[in-house]
Order: sequence, then C-alpha cells, then structure tokens
Amino acid sequence: MKSAVITILGGLLLAGGAHAEDLGDRDEGRKLASQCRTCHGLDGYAQIPIAPHIGGEPASYIRAQLTAFRDGTREHEMMSIVAKMLSDQQIADLAAWYSGHRVQVALTQDPSAAPEQCVACHGADGLHVAEDVPNLAGEANIYIDTQLKAFRNGKRQHDIMTPMAQSLSDSEIREIADWYADIGLEIELVE
Repeated sequence: MKSAVITILGGLLLAGGAHAEDLGDRDEGRKLASQCRTCHGLDGYAQIPIAPHIGGEPASYIRAQLTAFRDGTREHEMMSIVAKMLSDQQIADLAAWYSGHRVQVALTQDPSAAPEQCVACHGADGLHVAEDVPNLAGEANIYIDTQLKAFRNGKRQHDIMTPMAQSLSDSEIREIADWYADIGLEIELVE
C-alpha cells in the first residue's frame, strides 16, 4: 500500500487570487471562533460527527457557506441561527481564522482507488483542488453521507454536486463517505 503525507496551509491556496480585504482579520476571527468551538473546535477539528472539520478550508468556501446560512440559501437548524447574526466582516474574519490553519493528511490506501467522480475537485487525499471546494479528508462518514444525500434529494443545491449526487446509489455514497473518512487528518492551530 502506498502512503502519503501532505501538509498545506489552507489560506496560502487562496492568497494568490484573493484581495486582502476579502481575507478578514485572523485575530478578530479567533475571538469570534469561541462561538464555533463547541461543534467545530477552535482549530476547526469538528467535535461532533455531524459537524464538518473547517480548519484549513479555503477562505472563499467558508465565506460562501456562512453567507448562505445567513441569507437562507442553505439551511441548518443550528448554523442558520448562528450565521444570521454575522456581518460580512465577521464572516470574513472567521474565514481568515479557520482557513489559516495547517492541515496534514495521511493517505494509507492506493490513491488510484479513490472515488473517480470526486478526485477532480476533492482530490484522492481529500484536500480541495479549487478554492470553492471543501476538504473531505477525515470527515466523519455520517457527515459526508448526509451531505451527499442532501444534494441527491434537493435539500442542498449546487451546480455540480446536485447532479453528481443524483446519480449515486446509497452504497456508492457510503463507499465515497468511507474512503474520505478513512484518511488521517490533523489540523494544527496556527496563531
């Protein structure tokens, strides 16, 4: 079996294409993250299996999701309430905080066995390939399974993910969820 260890600093992937004002203030984001730590942890490593890891995610992805929760285009019983109170600046600050953490993954399976329909965007190692795509490495399989089924049944809408998920069976969804859940993940808090 092949083994790979990859380290990234989430914010670096965004820095080349973003404007400084879009990145927010990491210090302010750290202060705001105290309200996120119960579910997502201060370092962005989820504390409960139904919450995603957000440390090292692209800032643009975090901003888009928080804005969608705030504006009601994405709904969740907890996140919709929390995000409703956030300003654009606070969202940018949270995105700056969480995107700036280091992510390290350990892939212990042969990367050629990764889910073909996922690797172009999420990578075989579960790390985002584009700025507006989340990392899947180390996510709880129940979280990935739930989100894919939400795309499949129309509860979540996305130009790429909705039609992709609609073509998946329950067993295919479980295989994808299990693949990415099996990847070792460490998120290092970067002060």
